[in-house]
Amino acid sequence: MMSKNSDRPLRDKFLRILKSCLWAGILVASLHLILACATSPTGRKQFIVVSDQQMNLLGDQAFQQMKKELPKDSDPKTRLYVDCIVRALSQFVPSEASGENWEVVIFKDKSANAFALPGGKIGVYTGMLRVAQTPGQLAAVIGHEIGHVMARHGAERASTVLATQTGLVLVDALAKESRHRNEMMGVLGIGAQFGVILPHGRRQELEADEIGLDLMAKAGFNPTESVRLWENMSKTSGQGPPEFLSTHPANDQRIQYLQSHMAQARALFHEAQLNGRDPNCHK
Repeated sequence: MMSKNSDRPLRDKFLRILKSCLWAGILVASLHLILACATSPTGRKQFIVVSDQQMNLLGDQAFQQMKKELPKDSDPKTRLYVDCIVRALSQFVPSEASGENWEVVIFKDKSANAFALPGGKIGVYTGMLRVAQTPGQLAAVIGHEIGHVMARHGAERASTVLATQTGLVLVDALAKESRHRNEMMGVLGIGAQFGVILPHGRRQELEADEIGLDLMAKAGFNPTESVRLWENMSKTSGQGPPEFLSTHPANDQRIQYLQSHMAQARALFHEAQLNGRDPNCHK
């Protein structure tokens, strides 16, 4: 039988690793508390240290690269349809979120996908037009993507990654004299991944849903179409990863979240109708 004294080196090793990891966690968390100097459209405090100018440049570079690499759809009717929806939504987007005008490209791809980038760039894949079957449903998709830009989610995510990397560098410096550096870095790496980055992305998705819901309602699109969109997504998405480990919330969670904000969106839609706002976009 092993004596209590023989357990001491193992216990001391564990305590050293734990103490170093706790200090590292404090350092990373402190960056969030000290530098959380922005507020999203929903009132959520944000950690952002990357400028809008930097993000606009990155957005433009990424968009130019995609235009070079992906085939574009040339159907003029589809172009008019998507442009109509973007014009209706963009009336209610602050100018600082979109630059002068939104540049819209329709990519010929079967994926049910769409995106908006800082600097006023929007991409819609033709595959999304089969899932978003009505103008209101496509407005929900594009409004959601614009919501990411309005809330500066790209800058927030980049800032979080920078803070995490800074924390890892600081921990690395603290650990240089430790024989257990690899174990400690491994523990913090897992902690950083699941404690900071993944939940952050899921929170952003729901926030973009909320912003997009209000945006489409203000523009005169029936907000209930957003729920129908995600019902369509559920039918076509198949078996996905577990919701907890996904950066995108499960479709049923999204539907529940949208429904919880529907009363406000319906009020905005009613106001849009009273003001005669009817996007009148046709496929």
